[in-house]
Amino acid sequence: MTFQLLQPTSLAEACDLLAAAPDDAVPIAGGTDLLSEIRDGTASPATLVALDAIADAGLYGISDTADGGIRIGALTAIAGIAADAGIRRRYAALAEAAAGLATPQVRNLGTLGGNLNQRPRCWYYRHPLTVCLKRGGDRCYAVPGVGKYLCITGGDRCFIVHPSDTAVALATLGASVSIASAAGARTVAINDYFTGPDVDLMRENILQPGELLTGVTLPPPPDGQRSAYLKARERESGDFALVSVAAAITVVDGAITQASVTLGGVAPTPYRAADTETYLQGRPVSAVTPAEAGAVAIANPRPLPDNAYKIPMAANLVTRSVTNLLTTA
Repeated sequence: MTFQLLQPTSLAEACDLLAAAPDDAVPIAGGTDLLSEIRDGTASPATLVALDAIADAGLYGISDTADGGIRIGALTAIAGIAADAGIRRRYAALAEAAAGLATPQVRNLGTLGGNLNQRPRCWYYRHPLTVCLKRGGDRCYAVPGVGKYLCITGGDRCFIVHPSDTAVALATLGASVSIASAAGARTVAINDYFTGPDVDLMRENILQPGELLTGVTLPPPPDGQRSAYLKARERESGDFALVSVAAAITVVDGAITQASVTLGGVAPTPYRAADTETYLQGRPVSAVTPAEAGAVAIANPRPLPDNAYKIPMAANLVTRSVTNLLTTA
């Protein structure tokens, strides 16, 4: 296929170019996902708006915020997030999610914004000859077909899972995202950023034409907070999560005062394990049974015929996460 490549030098210019051709122009940074879609024939944008020539410092790097949190620019490489000493010390779940993502080559090239905005990995969506619901067709081929890697909760006509590791960790850590457009900037909680097929079959986030994700902000972690990320996958490296979990607990005077648990690989968006959080919240550490926390991780799962294995897998990962966090010195 042929396309034109535009290289704006400012954030405002990039937003204007994207807004001018809302159906034909897409942004590109590391390109690790988009270029594979173009190569495989599942995406055919007429215009690529490259972001690498933009000098706006807010798009790059990791910086402290006035309230003691951090901000990560959307064009920051995943490898830089995984290696950052401050993130590893204060936001361990994010560092662990970034470190276990894909391969070293992808982590060096891929960006945080790209990881959060990547498209689903469903076999049927990715196949160039299969026009599924998400690509404007009239059916989801996974229902009578192979749904081994798809969702067990939250599916609505389409049964994708959200592919981002960092999104799961950021949701648990209470992050917010910054969005820029020609009309100005806005900030939303990351849990409000992603959308499922029940909202819009054709997209996975709230970005409107002409909008760009510019960064992610993490609040300062409470005193006594511990967090961790675990991921089950078929291959040791370079693979997406079958199920993942990011968990954070705050322990004060021997009791859990705050708990946040998010699952990946089970739903079209990062899935908040609300019943697990309720079980942990306010409970003395000595009264926590990790297996009980894991057993309630997913409320009313509705698996496809060949992915019910994700239910015990999610329970076991939550159990392991809670166990590890409770035994952390």
